[in-house]
Amino acid sequence: RARGIRPVILESALAGVRPIKRVIELDRRQPEFTLVFWDYLSNSVNDQRVWRGRKLLAEHRPLLKRVARKYGVQPRFLVAFWGLESNYGDFTGKFSVIGALVTLAFDPRRAKFFREQLLAALSLINDGHMSVGVKGSWAGAMGNHQFIPTTYRDFAVDFDGDGRRDLWNSLPDIFASAANYLSRSGWDDRYTWGREIRLPPGFNPEVSALDIRKPLSEWQQLGVRRFDGRDLPTVDLNGSVILPAGFNGPAFLVYKNYRTVLVWNRSIFFAIAVGHLADRINGGGPLLAVRPDNEVTLSRADVANIQRRLMKRGFDPGAADGTAGPMTRKAIKAFQKSVHLPADGFPSSELLERLRD
Repeated sequence: RARGIRPVILESALAGVRPIKRVIELDRRQPEFTLVFWDYLSNSVNDQRVWRGRKLLAEHRPLLKRVARKYGVQPRFLVAFWGLESNYGDFTGKFSVIGALVTLAFDPRRAKFFREQLLAALSLINDGHMSVGVKGSWAGAMGNHQFIPTTYRDFAVDFDGDGRRDLWNSLPDIFASAANYLSRSGWDDRYTWGREIRLPPGFNPEVSALDIRKPLSEWQQLGVRRFDGRDLPTVDLNGSVILPAGFNGPAFLVYKNYRTVLVWNRSIFFAIAVGHLADRINGGGPLLAVRPDNEVTLSRADVANIQRRLMKRGFDPGAADGTAGPMTRKAIKAFQKSVHLPADGFPSSELLERLRD
């Protein structure tokens, strides 16, 4: 009420709300195995999604161009986000958004965060942008681009001029809201997201990290090339080399827009998938690197084991939680360097065996 939400909205939204057991189960669920890069990419960027994305890009090109002119985000990227977040609107969620958010605001694990999401959702209902019975993900993400309520509140726009910001049924609102979010997060439509590259013999993997940025001209001098061997573009642009599957996997040179995708979703796999899907929708082909035949999937227990063994050796990977985040990758790099291994920061079965030695 202090935020201006009318009592009638509170009464209708909160009447009969009870904790949803399934929401808590999903919040606590951790997959047993980590998803390797190639599995993630093949699931996310498959032929059906590429074919449909091309069709929808052509179908909605006039609208997408209008959105691009206003917000400065290329149409192919808006379609790629749409495809990855909801399979082009097919799956926008089946949980009561208010019920899920009340459950998570009541649960102590992340109560403060979800309390704010609940209040934002109630404000959106109060202002007429969505209905009381709206459905979304178990965590309260909504609409074709799966905005959480505070993102919806802060970045959704009424592009069709009907007085509502409708992220379910209005394609003008859907595309413009995604573009506004990306634009205000730092997107630059003069450039792409990045590209697949070929590394030269003897390349030092220590310099493969998002926090290491060099001009493309400097990467060119270090022997980095496009995957087909051609020179890098001659533009005044900084980039970072990343190795999402380790030194023996594909390599990418990523730019500022890649980092902007990470504002949307912090997963480096997701950010690559968005860029690659956008390229495929635009007529590009699959990655040129070859998937290895002997790729090993680590369990979360394996990754936690790596973290504990790094701690014992004096390297700080953060918590032994089975998730290879930035601290863990930095600790892996430091260990690899200390034993004269390629310092790519990648958790692998070979690394675990070396740590057990």
